[in-house]
Amino acid sequence: MAKKEKDIKTESTETTQPAVNESVEELEKLQAEYDALNDKYMRILAEYDNFRKRSQKDIESRVSYTKTDLLSKILPVVDNFERAAFNADADFDGYKKGIEMTVNQFLEILRSMGVESFGAAGESFDPNFHNGVMHIDDENFGENEIADVFMKGYKIGDKVIRPATVKVAN
Repeated sequence: MAKKEKDIKTESTETTQPAVNESVEELEKLQAEYDALNDKYMRILAEYDNFRKRSQKDIESRVSYTKTDLLSKILPVVDNFERAAFNADADFDGYKKGIEMTVNQFLEILRSMGVESFGAAGESFDPNFHNGVMHIDDENFGENEIADVFMKGYKIGDKVIRPATVKVAN
């Protein structure tokens, strides 16, 4: 019987040896696939991180450029206000004319940037654009009509920058 057991052990070892070799080869193949996928993942991760950093720099650059552009347009208005403030020789009419010209200059800058003002007496009240702070009953005005404007509203396209502060009738 010892011989039969030995033959069985030898026979089972011979049959398992190719299976072990195939398993080792399969394991090496899977390890190579894993390494390739992991390398690809790490590269994509690095590319994404670089993209994120470039995007952040681009945003910061655009914000800086926008601020610089806006300030370069506003500084002449500031200069005109300073000239008016420190002009000791001007009379009331001169001051008034200078202030009107400076306000018009500033409004023109806003228009050139696509900013529109809204909110005038007689318009229909819209809570998306107007902030009603007072209400009156008056037969001279229609239903939800703006009776008075305390502060004009401003928008760029459809985006409201500041709602108009108004008094609403009826």
